Amino acid sequence: MSGDGTPVRVVLADDQPLIRAGLRVLIDATPGLTVVGEAGTGAEAVRLARETRPDVVVMDIRMPGMDGIEATRHIAADPGVAARVLVLTTFDDDEYVYGALRAGASGFLVKDMALEDILAAVRVVAAGDALIAPGVTRRLIGEFAARPAAAPERRPLAGVTDREREVLTLVGRGRSNAEIAAELHISPATAKAHVARLLAKLDARDRVQLVIAAYDAGLVEPAA
Repeated sequence: MSGDGTPVRVVLADDQPLIRAGLRVLIDATPGLTVVGEAGTGAEAVRLARETRPDVVVMDIRMPGMDGIEATRHIAADPGVAARVLVLTTFDDDEYVYGALRAGASGFLVKDMALEDILAAVRVVAAGDALIAPGVTRRLIGEFAARPAAAPERRPLAGVTDREREVLTLVGRGRSNAEIAAELHISPATAKAHVARLLAKLDARDRVQLVIAAYDAGLVEPAA
């Protein structure tokens, strides 16, 4: 459920009706989650996001007409829409994920993830956090950093302290708050506070955008 106790409202956007139907049954059968709309195209997803005001849009990438990346860009840029976008992809679709993250997605799922992991991901994103599917984080980050478009320019991080730069570097390497705390010998609460301040200082929507900022600033280099 959301912070006020109401169910998390979900829109499903996928051009395959069977996938939408399966996800709808799964989500509607889960306490605290409810599907408020289904879309078969990116344009429909944008319209439903504006009309139904969901908390999360589970978005496929490949759809006819407006694809999931463009739809994500519209939803993330609309000040009247508070929905967060959780992208669906496969291992072979990594090239699309980079664009989706820059468009404002709060993370992505791999379509063959366990059903309970999909439900957990919806809750994580609804709570305001970002999520990158387990097992592909390192590959995503490594390939994302290696792409020329990932670092159009490297500029100083104005107002960011030395400690916050250390935290941002670790976020860029895919570390969780608990892992950051252990590596820097600080408490998990302190690590979380540093991440929160970085979100505010860098005007980032979520943790995914902090990963992008770390690479844009040159704090993390592509893996060899």
